[in-house]
Amino acid sequence: MTDVLTSDAAGIARAAAILRAGGLVAFGTETVYGLGGDATNARAVAAIFAAKGRPHFNPLICHYADADASFRDVVPNQAARVLAQALWPGPLTLVLPRRPNCPVALLTGAGLDTLAVRVPAHPVALALIRALGRAIAAPSANRSGQVSPTTTAHVLDGLAGRIDAVIDSGPCPVGVESTVLALTGPRPLLLRPGGATVETIEALIGPVDHGAPHGVSGSEAGLPSPGMLLSHYAPTLPVRLAARSVAAEEALLAFGPALPGAGTTYELSPTGNPAEAAARLFEGLRDLDARGQALGLRGIAVMRVPDAGLGLAINDRLRRAAAPRPAP
Repeated sequence: MTDVLTSDAAGIARAAAILRAGGLVAFGTETVYGLGGDATNARAVAAIFAAKGRPHFNPLICHYADADASFRDVVPNQAARVLAQALWPGPLTLVLPRRPNCPVALLTGAGLDTLAVRVPAHPVALALIRALGRAIAAPSANRSGQVSPTTTAHVLDGLAGRIDAVIDSGPCPVGVESTVLALTGPRPLLLRPGGATVETIEALIGPVDHGAPHGVSGSEAGLPSPGMLLSHYAPTLPVRLAARSVAAEEALLAFGPALPGAGTTYELSPTGNPAEAAARLFEGLRDLDARGQALGLRGIAVMRVPDAGLGLAINDRLRRAAAPRPAP
């Protein structure tokens, strides 16, 4: 059952408590309703993907109470500071390098070294972020592939019974998603048009390139963070999927009871729980890559994960990790 909470102090306090406990709460912003989870809690983020029925672990936007809070988790350049000063709070998301000590879960950023951040211009959203005291990861509060919601009724149409609560925040004034701008390359790159116009952005920081990064397919071009290139998800060690046995010269990414004989093992979920596995996936790949190289191992063997529910998203990322490396 999904509770409908009021947007007063009591409702916001209840919503923050749910988020603090790892639950999911939808809330209104100036753009659309977001499906919020604690951005630092990988299990909560995995639950977001499960509730939406997302077949891929796309990067999620992190919502902050102010620019200073966001810039403690990412590294801003001059363009980011100018845009934040002029357009935050507001419907603009900036993609920036994450700091080495960033507490945001790797799953929130889909394992990338970048993070998509914004400060929403909505009193309920800001009050909720402040009450939680940390970033909230929040894609649109709808089932994957459906129309983004702009009212509480829209949220309940798609997610009733799948999330813990929704704060009745009234209709969203903008009604379209935030503009997403990557500031990680030599020139600003528009990844998704939205509530902040390109003309406004260019008047502040100069010309902006349009379109997806080189090599990204059109179906992935509007994601809220760059890096959908296969190589972004590839460890240095080669990855072998659907392993039924493992050699002493291999590291093992285990799902369920671990295969014997590996040089080193990282357990995604000893009990075969897809939500636990999703929460640990990117940490596991990075950990095995580092340990495997240190031990002189020749690759990473991955046990089979069922291709259902969150398993679809897990396997999507594993296939990317295992794909042939592009020629230099």
